[in-house]
Amino acid sequence: MKRIKDMVAEANSVVSHAPAAELLDLHGQSDVTFVDLRDPRELEREGMIPGAFHCPRGMLEFWIDPESPYAKPQFQTGNRFVFYCASGWRSALSARTAQDMGLANVSHVDDGFSGWKKAGGPVGEKPKKPAG
Repeated sequence: MKRIKDMVAEANSVVSHAPAAELLDLHGQSDVTFVDLRDPRELEREGMIPGAFHCPRGMLEFWIDPESPYAKPQFQTGNRFVFYCASGWRSALSARTAQDMGLANVSHVDDGFSGWKKAGGPVGEKPKKPAG
């Protein structure tokens, strides 16, 4: 059986990654999209990086593929994509998947949202869905 730690290590060997403290300066740049992969309950409980795009991990491939009926325009911008989760495991696997699917300029926060908070990165509430 292939172990998750081996899968994460393989992903990290082929995808750009850095601790949150080294990625703070990317926040707010118009050509950078932070992608939050965490479960909606995690966002409600802990908040998220302001301006980040929320993509639940289970929808990633469907939202990236421009031919999918679920495709999201956020993944068609040509921006740099910085994926993050709680601790860097889901984001490593997701960044590799995104790269394998053809997204260019993909990276991930290897110490996750917990590292982001520890490094003093801004945290905001999960945006509310409009009523109706």
